[in-house]
Amino acid sequence: MFKRIPFLIMLLLIAGWLAACQQAGQISTLNSSTLTPGAPVVPTVEPSPTAVPPRTLTVCLSEEPQTLYLYGGSSRSMWNVLEAIYDGPYDTRGFSAQPVILEKMPSLTDGDARLRPVNVSAGDVVVDTAGQVVALAKGVTVFPSGCRSGDCAVVWDGSSPLQMDQLEVTFRLKDGIQWSDGAPLTAEDSVFSYQVAADPASPTSKGVIDRTASYTAIDSLTVQWVGVPGFVEQRYPTFFFLPLPKHAWGGLTAAQLLTDETVRRQPLGWGPYVIDSWVPGERIHLRKNPLYFRAGEGLPKFDYLDFTFNGNPADSALMALVGGKCDVVDQNAGFLPLLEELINTQNNGRLKLYLQQGPEWEHLDFGIRPASYDDGYNPAAGDRADLFGDVRTRQAFARCIDRNRLIQEVFKNRSAVPAGYLSPTHPLYQTDLPAYTYDPAAGARLLDEVGWKDLDGDPSTPRVAVGVPNVPDGTLLSVRLFTTQAELRRQAALLVQAGLKECGVETSISLLDPGELFAPGPDGPLFGRNFDLALFTWDGAARVPCQLYTSDQIPASGNRWIGANITGFTDERFDAACQAAYWALPDQSDYAAQFQAAERLFAEQLPSIPLYYGLRIAISRPDLCGVELDPTARSLLSGIETVDVGEGCQK
Repeated sequence: MFKRIPFLIMLLLIAGWLAACQQAGQISTLNSSTLTPGAPVVPTVEPSPTAVPPRTLTVCLSEEPQTLYLYGGSSRSMWNVLEAIYDGPYDTRGFSAQPVILEKMPSLTDGDARLRPVNVSAGDVVVDTAGQVVALAKGVTVFPSGCRSGDCAVVWDGSSPLQMDQLEVTFRLKDGIQWSDGAPLTAEDSVFSYQVAADPASPTSKGVIDRTASYTAIDSLTVQWVGVPGFVEQRYPTFFFLPLPKHAWGGLTAAQLLTDETVRRQPLGWGPYVIDSWVPGERIHLRKNPLYFRAGEGLPKFDYLDFTFNGNPADSALMALVGGKCDVVDQNAGFLPLLEELINTQNNGRLKLYLQQGPEWEHLDFGIRPASYDDGYNPAAGDRADLFGDVRTRQAFARCIDRNRLIQEVFKNRSAVPAGYLSPTHPLYQTDLPAYTYDPAAGARLLDEVGWKDLDGDPSTPRVAVGVPNVPDGTLLSVRLFTTQAELRRQAALLVQAGLKECGVETSISLLDPGELFAPGPDGPLFGRNFDLALFTWDGAARVPCQLYTSDQIPASGNRWIGANITGFTDERFDAACQAAYWALPDQSDYAAQFQAAERLFAEQLPSIPLYYGLRIAISRPDLCGVELDPTARSLLSGIETVDVGEGCQK
């Protein structure tokens, strides 16, 4: 119960209130146009501004990062947090790099990237025509200076003078950027990062490192990368190493950096936020960085940023968002089964749905050339019949599978059937590639043409070989399909099985643990090339996706079963087109044509049937802006500094 106010105090309060009203009236009168000459002027009293409460953005992650150290591992959850600590050094949008802390992206046209002819001799480290780092010796095939195709490649004789092209790329940092502790961000910080990445103790990919001749600071803001002679890379930004604070971490070895708790949990950055605290199993709390180089633009929009960990269940993430516990929920593979519910919830105005196709693409690989053929094809000795050597058989299989049904039933028409391996968001995507639409009658006619006959008139029984090239007569058209136990893959496999059955193809399905399916050769069914059909995913964001199907990528005993082309597909025209695409540079006028020629041959020869693009799904509160689900960005939050809600989105 409230205490009673004493009567006297109440009278005093009322009197004070009346006096204040009277004074307000006097002020109003004295400031009117009827002021008495000589009377004192009382200034107008301005109301004090209302304090704006701090704003917090909450991002729900499905898993907690194991580390925030750049070279300590990599996961989407880690990069979601690092986007808030680092800004850039460049952002990727639609397969194109955009500078953030760099003055510009280098190009051959502007001169900050250039090819320089250099003399090479025996023993020098070079890159050969296959893209491998080798010591130059007699018999090594290389591209001499000015050449990047097989037509002008040379097999070095071991003594003739030889010049090769060496790529140099120069990067310049923007001036005035500071680490969150106030130290200037310099070129030496990027060089330090390169040195750490190159250290054997750092568990990093050494592909670019091995192809780097030097990485040096030209001045306090300029870095120059020089490649090994013969190495030509299309993606120049990959040569710039994200800076690490040399002034703070330079005294630690690469091995010590991996385990240092400050490095792992509170890394220094130059981005919009700095880490305040990390409560394991609960959240990472960040605050606005007052030294952020874009603070003068009013960025970031929020004072605080919280990353919370809600576990993997997608339905719990959805409930957290609708219940107001999250502003943004990152991508979650578990959202796909909930897609229809998410669409309905968005239509009801309770969330915003972010969808993006690819660049991952699910496909059905043919076992065109099993490993048992490597010593010669001999069906009498037990080799599997040459089921897929005729391209018409592969095209018939594509006609028999109702790929659109999967798009409709599982993806609710939010994905599409690919014709090639590039996603619709890729700048070199082609709309006129050969397409094999669902047409079982056309598929059956192709099989008949090859020699696979329906002798009993019953399409539910397998067809029989009658005059099929390299296939003994009487062989049943019966195949084995391998894939993982993932529910979506099981559904896709059943769809393939049903479609092929309609065309007279018998299909058995084996659902394997990923470790068993992708085991190295010769024992693994895929990389040991011992399968008929295989259903899995490739990443279409690879530098040159055609390399997945070139003959030099066939895993075999001679290369220790290392290679991506598990189909065994070989085609000289395709190899040549892919090699041309590999060595092409984005500044060249024929760059797009080289890329597209290889994909067109892939679609015609069909070593693999593309089934669908992977669908990325994320959600947020309905009034949020500044989030973009880009298939090539390293995180949903690459623009975290501009994320806003409500009225801020209208500015």
